[in-house]
Amino acid sequence: MGILNITGDSFYDGGKYNDKDRALKRVEEMLDDGAGFIDIGAQSSRPGAREKGADEELKLLLPVLDAVISSFPDAVISVDTWHSKVAKEAVNHGAAMINDISGGTFDAQMFDTIAALGVPYVLMHTGGRPDVMQDNPVYDDVLNDVISFLSERLNELNLKGVSDVIIDPGFGFGKTLEHNYTLMKNLDHFAFTERPVLVGISRKSMIYKLLNIQPQEALTGTIALNTFALLKGADILRVHDVKAAAETIKIVESLM
Repeated sequence: MGILNITGDSFYDGGKYNDKDRALKRVEEMLDDGAGFIDIGAQSSRPGAREKGADEELKLLLPVLDAVISSFPDAVISVDTWHSKVAKEAVNHGAAMINDISGGTFDAQMFDTIAALGVPYVLMHTGGRPDVMQDNPVYDDVLNDVISFLSERLNELNLKGVSDVIIDPGFGFGKTLEHNYTLMKNLDHFAFTERPVLVGISRKSMIYKLLNIQPQEALTGTIALNTFALLKGADILRVHDVKAAAETIKIVESLM
């Protein structure tokens, strides 16, 4: 899954692709490099990010989404949003999937909206809203707490008739460095859901803070962690660097 951030304040590539022409060029590059999905985000979810609101998010999203779908009609486009209004509009404009960092907790209408839309849904765990999630993340047991959250939310979705769900443990969302690595070491535990597992650790702080580097220098660490994630059962890698991820997948698949 190739990341297309069209915001001005994303932690790694903020401002690079918030122009329609640059966004289209980036999508073409990622598809050529082997992306199976393109995930478009018009709201930064980095720690401390300002929340735009659904209307402002749509104003930024829809022109780029329409251009991408028009230019690449065969591409599978996901939209990264926690607003049910944005999800509905995005699917009406041709998006095929919704990626919700909040697991339906930021918008009480999200699950009903997904049920009505009938599209695949990425269910992620987060420790709070982006502006406060990293203030002081505390868990009784991070692995059990995240699994319990995802289990409860999956059950709610099932009761609404939603079964096409992808699981995301939510690396970096309301979690310390230790929390993130505990989840990664135990990633195989998420197989109990019998749903595909998505891992999104591309250039995140669990890499660059551990190595005392900047996000721009974190590709090697990203490849290392993605390799480990694949060996632990990850089905989808959400990445900025699609070519590197596609090569990593090919090598791991040849070993397995």
